[in-house]
Amino acid sequence: MEKAILNYENLQEMLDGFLREPKDFWDDFYIDRTKEIPFFKIKAPDENLVEYFNNGLAPKRVLELGCGPGRNAVYMAHKGCEVDALDLSTNAIEWAKETAREEGVNIDFHCISLFDFKFQPHSYDFIYDCGLFHHLAPHRRLTYIEMLKKALKRDGYFGIVCFNTEGALDTSDWDVYKEGSLKGGIGYAEGRLKEVFINDFNIINFREMKKITQPDNLFGEDFLWVSLMQVRS
Repeated sequence: MEKAILNYENLQEMLDGFLREPKDFWDDFYIDRTKEIPFFKIKAPDENLVEYFNNGLAPKRVLELGCGPGRNAVYMAHKGCEVDALDLSTNAIEWAKETAREEGVNIDFHCISLFDFKFQPHSYDFIYDCGLFHHLAPHRRLTYIEMLKKALKRDGYFGIVCFNTEGALDTSDWDVYKEGSLKGGIGYAEGRLKEVFINDFNIINFREMKKITQPDNLFGEDFLWVSLMQVRS
């Protein structure tokens, strides 16, 4: 007997079924640390994140979504933040824990989907997402936005790093389901990305990430957008 669609969660689960199972993919992605992936090679934080802190951002409690090997979580912990960091991949979380131990910082890592993560409402000053959003299926965006709004404190900040159209194909929402694939991530044009957030956030800063030639103490690739936003009261 087929499952009935009786509520919003049933609908979300049905649409999830059109696409690959994400945990298996990301566990495999992180199993080989020698791959030629830009952020596998360095432990440096994102250049835009450092800019935010240098310009006065001083959150006490932070949530990072899709922390990967933990380089940004470690940076924020060094800046005195209390950090919760999530990733769906067991291999990513193990790598991130190793990095945190090497750097001598305490971070609460959670191997869990952001949609299953339990948190105290309105408890975070800052939420940071480097590279998760562009791998998010279109039907999950609404839940993502609601999660951000519920987790952030009044006037809290949100930072995002996301593929532009140089980083990935500008696949339309409908084509994701027609083809059953995100094709390695969605590349967002400026207007398309802003449209997702503009009703719920004030966009403080929006630009292309600066290309940082390695070795360096910052990470940056110009096929990415970066933006700092503040949740609307």
